[in-house]
Amino acid sequence: MLRGLPPTPRRFPRRRRNEIARIWRGRTLQSKADEYEAYLNRSGISRIRETPGNLGAYMLRRTENGKAEFVVISLWESVEAIRRFAGPDYQKAVILPKDREYLLEVEPNVLHYEIVRADLAPKQPN
Repeated sequence: MLRGLPPTPRRFPRRRRNEIARIWRGRTLQSKADEYEAYLNRSGISRIRETPGNLGAYMLRRTENGKAEFVVISLWESVEAIRRFAGPDYQKAVILPKDREYLLEVEPNVLHYEIVRADLAPKQPN
């Protein structure tokens, strides 16, 4: 690596056309955000990651005006893999048992996007 220049990003092989990103959103009160984040990790993200065909997941959090919004982006090898997680009506959100205790409203649907490119920076040495 040249001094002072950022490392060149890793180039991943061209993705197969059937890989999918699934996006869910939910909002809770800021006062419940830490507790909900822990619950979502235990009950939601762990279930996503245990599903065959899952390629990874991101949980995003943004706090503003006393509310915390969570976005979960899960990556899947195919629609069939998403169905293994979400069931036959895979465009509907998977509602966790305690979601109604935390969320201000329960969003019934999710969004799906075809992954057409992934270009991630390499891990930096410590």
